[in-house]
Amino acid sequence: MAANGENIEHGITVGRLTTLTDGIFAISMTLLFWTIDLPGMGKELAPITVKSFFTDQFQEFFNCAVSFLLLANFWIMHHQQFYYIKRTDRRHMWINLVILMFTALVPFSTSLEGDYPSQTIPSFFFASNMFILGMLFLFNWVYSTKEYRLIGPNLDIKHIRLIRRRSLVLPLVSLLAMIMAVVYPLASLYVFLLVPVLIFVPQIYQKSSKRAEVRT
Repeated sequence: MAANGENIEHGITVGRLTTLTDGIFAISMTLLFWTIDLPGMGKELAPITVKSFFTDQFQEFFNCAVSFLLLANFWIMHHQQFYYIKRTDRRHMWINLVILMFTALVPFSTSLEGDYPSQTIPSFFFASNMFILGMLFLFNWVYSTKEYRLIGPNLDIKHIRLIRRRSLVLPLVSLLAMIMAVVYPLASLYVFLLVPVLIFVPQIYQKSSKRAEVRT
């Protein structure tokens, strides 16, 4: 293995993989809002019609916003993982390609749930999409860090476990959303609002605790 993240045997570089990932995420996040249909294209609408449109389309706007933030979280997670991943191999490359396949599926699963928000199958399908993505990201990190396979030898084992625990948040929340999709589909998407609470609030608390320790 070369030190710059290149697999000499297969000619695979980490840089090419991250560039492709950035492109797929950018396209998927953009396509989310293209799924919202505008009424009367090319015609002037009365104010009451415009107001009604925004009222009727609230659920779709909300779906797109939640999906955008979830994809943003996955992108951040990918960036954080690849900060420590120094090289790749063929198996690791295919793990990431499967991740990109399910990333590209998100605009469709979002649109499906937006069109049929009160039905179980669309809500379950969206939550399943997120669950699979979350598990793939967890598997990507576990595979890369096992016996320091694709990371540097000096990374603290505590930090490896910390990222692993954070990678568990989205699969667990998605699993809860899948259950909610069966019980009450309309509320399943709102379960994903737990993600920032479970990921970012502990980080903020940890930073404030460290600052308090320094002051004392």
